[in-house]
Amino acid sequence: MARRHSEIFLDLLRGEGFAQPNPRPMFPNPPGLLRLEPFSAGLRERIWWGAATDATAVWAAKLGMNLQSSTLKFDESGEPLHVQQAKQIRAYRAAWKEAGHAREPRVSVSRSIFALVNDMDRAYFGGSEGQDHFGYIEPEKRAVFGRTYAAEPDKLVDQLKEDEAIAEADTLLLTVPNQLGVDYNAHVIEAILKHVAPALGWR
Repeated sequence: MARRHSEIFLDLLRGEGFAQPNPRPMFPNPPGLLRLEPFSAGLRERIWWGAATDATAVWAAKLGMNLQSSTLKFDESGEPLHVQQAKQIRAYRAAWKEAGHAREPRVSVSRSIFALVNDMDRAYFGGSEGQDHFGYIEPEKRAVFGRTYAAEPDKLVDQLKEDEAIAEADTLLLTVPNQLGVDYNAHVIEAILKHVAPALGWR
């Protein structure tokens, strides 16, 4: 149902009229059917779809939606999350090219990344396990949950260089522990920007 509704929504974003106007409107309507308002000519290209499987990513590509791949994905091969996501992104890009879209797609992946630069960082995340976890989110749906990256900045840079999905994506979303408050999360993001991003060429 979600896919069917999404296809209808995407079609409406093109700006064509589809709705009968109120016969007694508060304000005058233009002639003919009404379109979705407020209309934005570029909105259709700014729609993202979160895909948990390779097949869903391919479907999103065919419809011209940008791709989001999170810290969780349905397990389709038993491989680490970053390897499965990289394959998903490559399948998405291939489907996008085959569909003949004129523009380049956007692709994002999400990661939990913490640069340990002070005692508070080490207290919160110094013991984080650096490995993926596999489990069931539904009785028949085995999923892979992405690892938490938490290390001294130089080690963190080396670890992130090995993440195939980050290399395939054009956008990285950082997941932050909002329960720890605004100030600490601002520190987390600043530490990544200052101590990690430059060495990886992120901007």
